[in-house]
Amino acid sequence: MSTRSPAPPHSAKLPAVLVGLLTGGAAGFLLTETLRAFSAFVLDRPLDVAGTGGFLLAAFISVPLFCAVLGAVIAVRRAGPDRRSRQGR
Repeated sequence: MSTRSPAPPHSAKLPAVLVGLLTGGAAGFLLTETLRAFSAFVLDRPLDVAGTGGFLLAAFISVPLFCAVLGAVIAVRRAGPDRRSRQGR
């Protein structure tokens, strides 16, 4: 009888979650900064975060967070279970 407990199955997906979280957060940050640069240089109207009543600030905070969570979910789904163990190899 072994005293060592097996590792939980979700521990193998932790690297995928971290990579997805960081990648999604970076993509969300780039998305908001692209929007800000487009507004400033192309439309010649810089975004005024203080003058919008908090809506723009909330958007600039929530978009990277939403993208980070979405990236983590996609990474976990793509990591999936180990397919080789199902086939008995």
